[in-house]
Amino acid sequence: MKVQLLVTHTDYCLPNLEGELRNIGITYHIDYIEDNEKLVSENHIRHSPNIFVDDKLVFRYQPTPMELQEFFRH
Repeated sequence: MKVQLLVTHTDYCLPNLEGELRNIGITYHIDYIEDNEKLVSENHIRHSPNIFVDDKLVFRYQPTPMELQEFFRH
C-alpha cells in the first residue's frame, strides 16, 4: 500500500498527522502541494492536508485518529 501525504510547506498539523500514522504502523511519504501542480489540478485540491492511498484521494482534511484506524484496518 502506497500512502502519500500531500501538504503545504507550512501545514501546522503535519507533525500531528505523522504521529497518528506512526502510531498505527502506517508507512507514508510526504509531497508538497507547491511542488505538484498537476496532482493539485487533477484532484481539485484547495486545502491541506490530503491523504492518497494507492494514488486515490481518500481524505481532504486531517482525519481523526479513529477515522485513520478504521480506514487502515479494512
